[in-house]
Amino acid sequence: MKQTNHFFATCSKGVEDLVLKELEQLEITSTRIHTGGVAFDSDILSAYKACMWSRVASRILLQLKEFTISSDDDLYSEVISIDWSQHFAEYNTLAIDCFSSHSKVSNSHFATLRVKDAIVDQFVQNTDDRPSIDREHPDIRINVYLSDKQCLLYLDLSGDALHKRGYRQSAGSAPLRETLAASMLYRAKWKSFYEQGLPFNDPMCGSGTLLIEAALMATNTAPGLLREQGDAEPWGFLHWKLYDRDLWQSVVQDAKDKQNVGMLKVPVICGSDNSERLVAIARENIRAAGVSDLVKVSLQDATQDLKPCSEGHGLLVTNPPYGKRIGQVQVLRTLYHRFGEQLKAGFDGWTAVIITSEPELARSIGLRAFRKNTLYNGALKSVLYQYRVNALSRPAFEKQGDGLSSTEKQDAGSDAIEASRKSEHSQMFVNRLKKNYRHLKKWARKNGVTCYRVYDADIPQYAVAIDIYEQWVYVQEYKAPKTVDRNKAFLRINDVIDVVADVLETRQEYVVLKVRKKQEGSSQYEKQDQKHRKTAVRENGLKFLINVYDYIDTGLFLDHRNTRQLIRKLAKKRSFLNLFAYTGSFTVYAAAGGASTTTTVDMSNTYLNWAQENLSINGYTGDRHKFVREDCLKWLQQAIDENKKYQLIFVDPPTFSNSKKMDTSLDIVRDHVALLSGCLALLTDDGQLIFSTNARGFKLDDSLQEACFVKEITKLTTTEDFKRKPLHRSWCLAKQQASLENCR
Repeated sequence: MKQTNHFFATCSKGVEDLVLKELEQLEITSTRIHTGGVAFDSDILSAYKACMWSRVASRILLQLKEFTISSDDDLYSEVISIDWSQHFAEYNTLAIDCFSSHSKVSNSHFATLRVKDAIVDQFVQNTDDRPSIDREHPDIRINVYLSDKQCLLYLDLSGDALHKRGYRQSAGSAPLRETLAASMLYRAKWKSFYEQGLPFNDPMCGSGTLLIEAALMATNTAPGLLREQGDAEPWGFLHWKLYDRDLWQSVVQDAKDKQNVGMLKVPVICGSDNSERLVAIARENIRAAGVSDLVKVSLQDATQDLKPCSEGHGLLVTNPPYGKRIGQVQVLRTLYHRFGEQLKAGFDGWTAVIITSEPELARSIGLRAFRKNTLYNGALKSVLYQYRVNALSRPAFEKQGDGLSSTEKQDAGSDAIEASRKSEHSQMFVNRLKKNYRHLKKWARKNGVTCYRVYDADIPQYAVAIDIYEQWVYVQEYKAPKTVDRNKAFLRINDVIDVVADVLETRQEYVVLKVRKKQEGSSQYEKQDQKHRKTAVRENGLKFLINVYDYIDTGLFLDHRNTRQLIRKLAKKRSFLNLFAYTGSFTVYAAAGGASTTTTVDMSNTYLNWAQENLSINGYTGDRHKFVREDCLKWLQQAIDENKKYQLIFVDPPTFSNSKKMDTSLDIVRDHVALLSGCLALLTDDGQLIFSTNARGFKLDDSLQEACFVKEITKLTTTEDFKRKPLHRSWCLAKQQASLENCR
């Protein structure tokens, strides 16, 4: 088959130019770039070479026919007009992949059936037999592309997709596709390094894909050779009737000859990972690829004491965790930050390349990329960041070598001064956190407290609140005002995340970071994540479910620990109302204190369900505990109309709310008199109303002094961990003076 044919090399979006260069190196010149691949006109020998040598293409397709259609009947008639017996026999198995975009035949599944019917009907008419369908391991794979009125029909010469080289024996939790790894190496210009004998390093090698692809490139080993020699599925052209075995064997032999020459001179290629399991998997895959003598893998944490595997400079390419599939973006900032520090400390002169889908993580490296390339990891859009690690990027000022301009030296000095200031502030933060933790840990242990605040913007440069929830560390970053430099704020939060786990004696995976900004309306209740992961913590002998991921607040306000204890003390044999109940922690304390009945009111189903869970895990169930989903203001008026009475009421409303679920907005500064007057209408003569708010600058209206007896109890309800920066103010209101005496 020496005549010219039309072929198409498919690939991921964004690497079409790399496929074009590969084809040009195979002396294929009649090429045309399209989105998602490169079309080329050549003979079958060139197509065989493309199958053997392309490291980036996904499939090599032979065009069988191109035609226009306006209906599925046209599709059927055009397909059945092809003499399929020229390409395969009735005993071969078949798979059909149909892709439709803005086509007259818009249903790709229906189009697949019509193509299958046309092919099968032709064989039945001519042979009384038919090929069977095998979606997993077909002998022949047909690709159909439908767009507008056009249809392109292809025979897939690749069989399995070309990224399946044949060496992957096992994989980690988020394996890197081989074609993507090759694209990364092309973009990083690995060839210019290995031609100079310079080393390659992947310090987070996972299952070893980048290491193997780097070795294949450096030894000029065709990726198709591994499939030829391994256990991968056979090539798509092996069952094709026009397959030229001798021609293919010449391609195979040529690849072997080039590999033999390439093996004679190979640079140092090494990798590492902090997982023994992944190191073992990488070694197994490296062995299967036939490069175990060339690639060395060791157990090493990329964030600690990382050293180059060879003297001088070289190329480092790695695929750190993204946070989309494994891990959590905020916590991964620590990994990237520490890894960046290792690069600056030990890889002077190296080129470092990483891929990630999260710009925030790339910024945590602490280096400025000189080149960025968009790549796709499956459907996930990612960016390849390329850095030059040099003396100017080191964290502290060092004497610069010859060859730097005066401007570069001046910049280096400025960077060093800024780094020095950063280091000074960072150490101040660490010292303050350690001091707070030493004091509060003793207090917490003495008082049986396992959840408490350990830091709250004590140092202005580090404006975060840090709470301990047993093994969890919950870091809330206060959103910096526009006057604060964004990069400085980012670096400072990296400082926090970098040290907080070590100082607070927990594991890094238990550190969670959220950004806290001014909340308006219902935004305080909006979801931040979708992990749906709750965990139980203890407080004063009771259990509470917290969720450190999904919302800006965890479900347990730590500053109200003493307030909850007061409710427990006052609740014995009394009816209790919890208005704006949130997750019902006060209801749990009231039940624990022996309340005769509890009524929990909130307009959120999510939080009412959470409240019921909190009561249930503490053993409080049954008709004595009522839960009402309603706008609290609306319910309050209904309760007054029904003359309901409660002996103990707790109300901790939001500062402001204009939720769509409410009939009217709530502004606690404006509306607290009406709200508290309504609550007093429900209060028995001997009862107490505990009111709390975290509204800044709040002042209780004097008119309430005329309606009831009032006592501020903020000092009583403020706990040791919030004394420096109290979050709330609270009052006890009662209809009788004597009732105030119990609020102590």
